[in-house]
Amino acid sequence: MTDTEPQTPATPAAGAPSADTAPAEAHTVPTIEVIGDFARVLRENRISLLVSTYDTGKVFILRAAGNGLNVHFVAFDRAMGIAANARSIAVGSVARIHDLFNMPALIPRLPPPEVKDAQYDACYVPRSDYVTGDIQIHEMAYAGDELWFVNTRFSCLCTRRPPHSFEPRWRPPFVKGLSADDRCHLNGLAMVDGRPGFVTAFATSDEPSGWRPTKATSGLVMEVPSGRIVTSGLSMPHSPRWYANRLWVLDSGRGTMAVVDRDTGTATTFADLNGFTRGLDFHQHFAFVGLSRVRESNVFGGLPLTERLPESERFCGVQVLNLSLGKIEAALKFTSGVNEIFAVQVLPGIAFPAILEPDDELVPSCYALSPQALAQVRQ
Repeated sequence: MTDTEPQTPATPAAGAPSADTAPAEAHTVPTIEVIGDFARVLRENRISLLVSTYDTGKVFILRAAGNGLNVHFVAFDRAMGIAANARSIAVGSVARIHDLFNMPALIPRLPPPEVKDAQYDACYVPRSDYVTGDIQIHEMAYAGDELWFVNTRFSCLCTRRPPHSFEPRWRPPFVKGLSADDRCHLNGLAMVDGRPGFVTAFATSDEPSGWRPTKATSGLVMEVPSGRIVTSGLSMPHSPRWYANRLWVLDSGRGTMAVVDRDTGTATTFADLNGFTRGLDFHQHFAFVGLSRVRESNVFGGLPLTERLPESERFCGVQVLNLSLGKIEAALKFTSGVNEIFAVQVLPGIAFPAILEPDDELVPSCYALSPQALAQVRQ
């Protein structure tokens, strides 16, 4: 693992992964370019960001360090959805959900940060892996201590129930049963008052991969649990969010962020962005939006984004949108090594977290105990 130097364009973000474990694009050392004062937004709001990159199998940690931006990564196998609450992080990968627990008592045992004047204020430690099988896991979110996740392959919302791979809890009314063939490309999850409130899908299909022929125009937002279609006609939508009493969605194939009127079903573009929009979180008056490069393929070909924006202006990274001003305030661009962003997650109140990998030498010698067990520990 390697950190970037703060605020330095085109600086290696991490070492290249091994040839037998990574997609082809991951053989290129990721490099970044920072536009605007990204670090100031993080520093003044005392937050950090987690960004998962599906194609490289990494979760990048974006942290302010002095006047610059520090980027650090932790490897996961095809990292996708991320959920976080005050004490835990969950990361979805190709066949597992990885649980990490914040153990700040470990901070004094960590090697000092490689970045000048930086101090860790959280330490997330691997605690368990839950094997789901390859369900094409997409977005995840906590409802209290319960973790909900989108099971895209089986077209349903799920929770965990050991020893089962997953516990189906809800599916769109037009999907009549469980089958592992991605019928509508259910993908995004918005929580409202601590419960699932809205989801996104690419089409109202109950046929295997039935969303593919109309993906550019048949996207929709549905209400949970009613299944009511709130809005339709979107282009490959992702990342619905309920924030500041408004329903937001990324109209990904158009490269935009929209606000949905739940009464009229109108989706109004709030901002045009510089890539395939996927991955969204908010803090105060800022939105943090993930961008992926559109590649000409069966999935991404022929999208409205390619007509609106020339290839030279599209990039992969994260844009910071000032909601009060309606304009882009800063951005991080992956100039090489990364093509797809999946999830963007704010860690509020945590400015410089550490995340330990499973093989870190501290993991075998740290123990998380209940209050009852701690009371029995000899001093």
